[in-house]
Amino acid sequence: MQSLMVYSTVDGQTLAICQRIKQQLEQAGQSVNLKDVAQVSQVDVNNAEQIIIGASIRYGKHRSALYDFISTHKTSIEGKPNSFFTVNVVARKPEKNTPKTNPYMQKFLVLSQWQPQLLGVFAGKIDYPKYRFFDKFMIRFIMWMTKGPTDTTGTFEFTDWQKVDEFAAQLVQQTSH
Repeated sequence: MQSLMVYSTVDGQTLAICQRIKQQLEQAGQSVNLKDVAQVSQVDVNNAEQIIIGASIRYGKHRSALYDFISTHKTSIEGKPNSFFTVNVVARKPEKNTPKTNPYMQKFLVLSQWQPQLLGVFAGKIDYPKYRFFDKFMIRFIMWMTKGPTDTTGTFEFTDWQKVDEFAAQLVQQTSH
């Protein structure tokens, strides 16, 4: 099985999640081509037997390159086993960490006009020391508003790695029958 895993990340947490999933798929005997959304070619899409897309949120939005990729390749994606997961800090809240309850997943499904066969929602990471002044200020304000961590000297990882592993196991099942 040749899988194409496409990611859109701002600070690297989505890539880290993709690398974890890639490792699980490879252990199950799959071959995984991991690519940044801006680097994917039509040949990559054509050669894939399965397409997995992971994307992060910044300031309430998925990046435009993600939507461009999906609209360009939608027919090809829909013709193969496909999945999508979003990574956002809102998902740290139990009432917002499923595809049905996560506002960013719901918004994505409407805007992309794509219904992936498998959906995942993972909580992301806040890494204040890595952010530029503006991002640090804005993210801290958002965290203050949503009762999240505001200590700008800290790094706060909310990703549930067991949930990531369960998603990877579902991906293996999706293509094994």
